[in-house]
Amino acid sequence: MAFTRAIPSMLVCYGLVAGAPADAPKRISLQEAIQTSLENNLQVQVAREVREATRANVLVNSGSFDWNLTGSLSVARTEDISLGVSKLFGFGGNLSVNYKPSYFSSRSTVEYNAAQAAATSVTPFPYDGNLSATFTQPLLKGFGRDTTESLLIVARKGAQQADLTFQKSIIDLVANTESLYWDVVYAQKNLDNKKAALALAQKQLKENQIRVQVGTLAPIEVTSAEASVALKEQEIIAAEAQWLNAKDALLRALYPTTERPSGLEPTDAPSIKAMDMEEAAAEKMALERRVELKNARLDVESKQVLETAARNRLKPQLDLSVGYSGASSSRDGYSGVQSDLLGSKYPGYNASLTFAVPVANRAARGSENQARANRRSSELSLRDLELGIVLEVRTALRTLDASEKGVKASEKTRIFREKNLEAEQKKFENGMSTNFFVLQRQDELDQARASELQAQIAYAKAVTSLEKSVGNLLEARKLELR
Repeated sequence: MAFTRAIPSMLVCYGLVAGAPADAPKRISLQEAIQTSLENNLQVQVAREVREATRANVLVNSGSFDWNLTGSLSVARTEDISLGVSKLFGFGGNLSVNYKPSYFSSRSTVEYNAAQAAATSVTPFPYDGNLSATFTQPLLKGFGRDTTESLLIVARKGAQQADLTFQKSIIDLVANTESLYWDVVYAQKNLDNKKAALALAQKQLKENQIRVQVGTLAPIEVTSAEASVALKEQEIIAAEAQWLNAKDALLRALYPTTERPSGLEPTDAPSIKAMDMEEAAAEKMALERRVELKNARLDVESKQVLETAARNRLKPQLDLSVGYSGASSSRDGYSGVQSDLLGSKYPGYNASLTFAVPVANRAARGSENQARANRRSSELSLRDLELGIVLEVRTALRTLDASEKGVKASEKTRIFREKNLEAEQKKFENGMSTNFFVLQRQDELDQARASELQAQIAYAKAVTSLEKSVGNLLEARKLELR
C-alpha cells in the first residue's frame, strides 16, 4: 500500500524532470551558418587587417609628392629668417621656392674733434632680403609618370590586389563552411539510416524468435539475426562518432572564440536541381571573374610599370632648370623689403641644361634585366593560372554532371532495394525464402540508402565547387563584401 501511495509522487517528480528545459541544439540553415562564419572567423579578420595595411602603403608612397614647407631662424650679428616650399610633381618636375629676409646689426665708429671722444652710430638701412624660385624638369632620365610615380602606381595596384586577396579569403571560407555544413547533414542522415536499419534487424530478430518458439524456424536463424543486430549496433556507434566529429568541426569554424551553443541541427537538405551551364560559357565566366586571375593580371601590370621605370634609368641625364630671383635694396624695415621682392623691383632670370652620361651604368642595366625577368615570370604565371582554371572548370562541370546522374541512379537503386526487401520478406513469411536472404536484402537496402545520401551530398558539394570555379559563389549566396 505504501508503494502504491508513492507512485503519484514519483510520477510528479518524473514529470518535473522530464519537463525541465534542456539545452536544445541550435537550428541553423546554410545561409545562417555562412553569415556566422563570416562574422566570427579569425582568418577573415586577419585578411581584413592585411588589406588595410596594404591600402596604407598608398599613402606612404603618395607622401613623396606632398608639398614640403621649411622654415629657419638664425640670430648672430645677422638675423636671418628663411621660409621655403618645395614639391615633386608626378611627371618628374621639382619646384623650389625660398623667401629670405635679413637684418644686419652693423655698427661704425665716428670721432668728434671738439670733445676728442668716440661715439657709435648704427647703420641706417639694416634690412635686406631675396626671393628665389627654381623649377627643374628631367627631359630624359626621370621623365614621365611611369618613372616618377612608379612606386605609387605599384602601391595602388597592390591595394587592389589586397582587396582581391580579401575577397579570395571570403570565397574560401564560404566554400569550406558549406563543405562542413554538408558533412554534418550527411552524418546526421547517415545516423538516421543506421537506426532505421537497426530497427529492421530487430524486427526480423523478433519474428525469428516467434517462429522458433512455434517450431517453424530453426534456432540457428535466431543466432544469425542476433549477429545482424549486433553489427547494426556497431555501425550506429561509428555513425554517432562521425556525427559528433562533424558537428565539432562545424562549431569550431562558426564559433572560434565566442561562446558556442550546446549543439547544431542543420535545417537545410541538399537541393537537387539541374544547372544548365555550357562548358564554353563557364570557361569564359571563370576567366573574367576569378579573383586569382584579376590578382595575377594586376601583378603583371605592376611588373610592367617597374620594368618601364628601370628602362628609363638607362637613359642619360638631361635636366632643364629655369629660375627666378628677386632682390631688395637696403631698407629701414621689413615692409620695404617685401615691397621690393613682391613687386619684382630687381628681378633676375636664369635657365640651364645639365647633361650627364654614366660610363658603364651597370647598376641600371642590371636593374632593367631583373625587372624584365620579373615581368616575364609574372606573365608565365598568369598563363599557367589560366590553363589551370580552365581545367578546374571542366573538371567541376564533369563532376557535377556525374553527381547529378549518380543521384538519379542511387535513388532508383534504393527504390529497387526497398521493393526487393519487401518481396523477400513476403517470400520468407510464406516459407519460400530463408532468413539469410532477408538479412542480405536488409544489408543491400542499407547500402543503397547510404549510397543515395552520399550522392546527394556529393552533388551539393559539386555545386559549390562549380560556382567557386567560375567565380560566382558570392553572388549565388547573395553576399556583399565591405
